[in-house]
Amino acid sequence: MQFEETDIPAVKIVTPKKHGDARGFFSEVYKQSDWEAAGLDYRFVQDNHSYSAPVGTLRGLHFQTPPVAQDKLVRVIRGRIFDIAVDIRRSSPTFGRHVAVELSAENWRQLFIPAGFAHGFVTLEPDTEVLYKVTSLYSPAHDRGLAYDDPDIAIEWPAPPGGLILSDKDKRWPRLRDLADAFA
Repeated sequence: MQFEETDIPAVKIVTPKKHGDARGFFSEVYKQSDWEAAGLDYRFVQDNHSYSAPVGTLRGLHFQTPPVAQDKLVRVIRGRIFDIAVDIRRSSPTFGRHVAVELSAENWRQLFIPAGFAHGFVTLEPDTEVLYKVTSLYSPAHDRGLAYDDPDIAIEWPAPPGGLILSDKDKRWPRLRDLADAFA
């Protein structure tokens, strides 16, 4: 398993080894001992699976507040996404900055996003499926979000000709400057 730094050191690109032959392939997509050897000690408690039919489906930017903040390990099993992690830790030197990584079934990369980051993605291919592990169970009472189009963050989302597709909930999240200090 390969662990790569990003422009924000807390966010990591993780690429599992893939062993293939004429039959197909085998991959250990998560192995606790490899994570521990890399100095990353997390306990994942829930797996989530999302399916997005149209290109341009934007999900995010989501996070959970303490005491059930979530670390996430995101991967794509079909299709391709433009994945984003935004640092919302007020005391961080990278507060308000973001990391953008393309994840796909083909490139086999995963993105590790620690608690204190808002996460979102937009689909780049139809019928995209995303799996992600989290370290805390989903809690509607702690579910929060950040405006995907906040000009202070300036994410350059790739959009198809028809525009991005968002849920009503994702259209109403506050801007970064208006977020409560959940991660002070």
